[in-house]
Amino acid sequence: MPEPRHVPVLVDEVRSLLQPERGGTFVDCTVGLGGHARMLLDSGATRLIGIDRDRDALAIARSTLAPFSDRVTLVHADYREIADVLDANGVTAVAGLLADFGVSSMQLDAEGRGFSFRRDEPLDMRMDRTRGETAAELIDRAEEHELADVIYRFGDERRSRQVARAIVAARQPGRIETTGRLAEVVRRAVSAGPRGPRRGSRGRAGGWQRIDPATRTFQALRIWVNQELDGLESFIGSAAVRLQVDGRMALIAFHSLEDRVVKHTFRALSKGDDALLRMLTRHPVTSSDAEAAANPRARSAKLRAAVRLQEGDA
Repeated sequence: MPEPRHVPVLVDEVRSLLQPERGGTFVDCTVGLGGHARMLLDSGATRLIGIDRDRDALAIARSTLAPFSDRVTLVHADYREIADVLDANGVTAVAGLLADFGVSSMQLDAEGRGFSFRRDEPLDMRMDRTRGETAAELIDRAEEHELADVIYRFGDERRSRQVARAIVAARQPGRIETTGRLAEVVRRAVSAGPRGPRRGSRGRAGGWQRIDPATRTFQALRIWVNQELDGLESFIGSAAVRLQVDGRMALIAFHSLEDRVVKHTFRALSKGDDALLRMLTRHPVTSSDAEAAANPRARSAKLRAAVRLQEGDA
């Protein structure tokens, strides 16, 4: 069976901002299938530590990075455990650090993971299947108001109350166990609501691209299951203090809430006489029209970067 294909986003932009040709130790905090990591090693990184909470992804990354095996250390961990990972590997400071947040194409496409409603399969959604509750378990125990809040906040679903009410009603005979069942419940709830402006996203050419009514709820539940926003600010702070002087950090967000945390945290760490960082990107770097056309996942990617200052150098 062929390995899942995953095209890393903004590769040239990441290379330009992180400058791996400087050499030194680099950390890919969300190594995934190894696309960005391979670029860093090809471009001059002396050593790479790759972190991921998905064991399936790490197995593929190990294969992708096999030509560099003597320079690579792969670790099964959450990126928010960056300090513990570096300490365990005897690394005090790094030349560069990358994190590519969000779900990967492999996770969306792989059977049995429950991220997508394109197949009817167990409703899991965990990036790390060794810990935490599944989506099925979470929505089975959640109160209606909690579900509505999650779906509205993380999915920007205007009909979150109707969707939450429908989920609670649908679970009365028994837990909602599959993606197909959940998608059916959500679609009916959204379709039954009052008609409003056409929902969708505006494409590069300015036209509207319709999305499945279940998309926003599935996104919200995925973020909730994996606690994708929890500890993001503290992670950035922990990562910043492990950069060497002139070390660089590049972070790629795919959701406006993630990007907002990255922006505000970079700004906070860049202020004052004791500023830790200097921002390298005044505005987020986004994909070119050509990349967005070739790789639809790149359309929502927003890249921000910063460089470590010397102590007291603002």
